[in-house]
Amino acid sequence: MIVCSICQHDNLTGAMFCAECGASFADNHSLIEQLVDPEKNQSVSNKPSDDPFQKFSSGEPWGSLHLVDTGQIFPLSQRNEFTMGRISKGQSIRPDIDFSPYQGYDAGVSRMHAVIKRDGDRIILMDLGSSNGTYWNGMRLSPNVEQIIHHRDIVALGKMKIQIMVKN
Repeated sequence: MIVCSICQHDNLTGAMFCAECGASFADNHSLIEQLVDPEKNQSVSNKPSDDPFQKFSSGEPWGSLHLVDTGQIFPLSQRNEFTMGRISKGQSIRPDIDFSPYQGYDAGVSRMHAVIKRDGDRIILMDLGSSNGTYWNGMRLSPNVEQIIHHRDIVALGKMKIQIMVKN
């Protein structure tokens, strides 16, 4: 069994994504293997606490991005600023968070769409001149103008909706 480190859901061995929250098991930081004690034939779990912002080896997340349609979760840790967009062939500059595996192109996500950053207690979102716009709680943002956002706000990159989760 694979136990999701985000929601603690038990998933079938070999699963690529959590069936409950959609978290990717592509890297070893997103999953916890459940061990079995062969003598007792019982599961021995090393599940973390229920805190969705638990520590990962890359640092403690200060927030996360939750894709509304798929449930995919992108922890924000180690750095205070992340570019968001999608990768395409021949592109030399790449976003920190790539939405191309999640139908980013079809949703209208630009290659370098927006930036999210933490500045002290403030979380800031800024559109980078994207083709299909960045929306904050339904309001289109002007390009290159910073907007303060809050825990549980909904951001849309084109048609891709993302809920912002911030650890206080």
